[in-house]
Amino acid sequence: VSADKTKIVSLFSGCGGMDVGFLGGFSYLNSEYDNLGFDIVFANDIDENSCLSYEDYFKHTPVCADIEKHLNNNNPIPDCEVVIGGFPCQDFSVAGKRKGFRTKRGKLYMQMKRVITLKQPLIFVAENVKGLTNLKGALDQIKEDFSSVGYRINDYLLMAANFGVPQTRERVFIVGVREDCTNDFHPPFPTHAADITTDESLKPWITAKEAINDLWGTEKNRNCLPNQDQFSRAKNYGEHLQGNKPIKPDYPGPTIRAEHHGNIEFHYNKSRRLTVRECARIQSFPDNYIFRGSGSSAYVQIGNAVPPVLAWHIAKSVRSFINAEKEARSKNNKQNNGVYSLKKHTA
Repeated sequence: VSADKTKIVSLFSGCGGMDVGFLGGFSYLNSEYDNLGFDIVFANDIDENSCLSYEDYFKHTPVCADIEKHLNNNNPIPDCEVVIGGFPCQDFSVAGKRKGFRTKRGKLYMQMKRVITLKQPLIFVAENVKGLTNLKGALDQIKEDFSSVGYRINDYLLMAANFGVPQTRERVFIVGVREDCTNDFHPPFPTHAADITTDESLKPWITAKEAINDLWGTEKNRNCLPNQDQFSRAKNYGEHLQGNKPIKPDYPGPTIRAEHHGNIEFHYNKSRRLTVRECARIQSFPDNYIFRGSGSSAYVQIGNAVPPVLAWHIAKSVRSFINAEKEARSKNNKQNNGVYSLKKHTA
């Protein structure tokens, strides 16, 4: 762990989509996403295959356990400046049964709150489905719970396609800045748009064809890209059912879902479903990310992830916030001859 890197604790990490973005230092569709100077000092997920995939890419082992049990057993969590996590969302999802807070899973964000209370990071970023915004009072309740431990809370609904991800995925990001911080978090500005006639500085949305066309036909090669030979062989039961429509080549892909029971969407060339690698491309994972476990486990890992490219843009905004905060504190300390610290000042 390098001393000058900003430390991150990652919860509900899954296979690490958000973490890939925060670390940076990867390439995707011929674009480079720089290292942003973060260091992940702790990662956690309950799913074994996700943890194996995570370890493979990041070369450090996440804690593969129920976070509630981990905390109840007084297992330590390292100090950090940032906490990130996409707490499980099936219970708030339009695709799910929308039981929300009535389930244990729906209350898992409270474990994230426990870690935030314990570690008092300068900032945290929590991600969830758009469905959270229209499940009566859910988002307000969650924001209230987080603000009660000393944070100024904002939420942002971001469309992945507006940030160079070839997918029309919308997600809510809840960002909390510690109350004693003089700076605020500013969300990233879109880099892409569906219609660029109004703003020439933006690039057009990336289409599914641009993202995956080079992979067509390689699924039969032994030495194709990792996970390219894995795809669901479920039949087409008619386009009235979810997952049985071919995706559109000249438009970003649809939201890659975790719950699909083999009915992952058809390729626009129509003769097969999307491969695991094609789904990973539509989710903006770099090609050197390898998904462990069966094809169906890999689809779930990808569907549950935050698109790394979208996460990178958020991480860049977090980096700007941290830099501004450090600068403000060091100026303050020079004036007061104090010791520069990111710890919370307790009276």
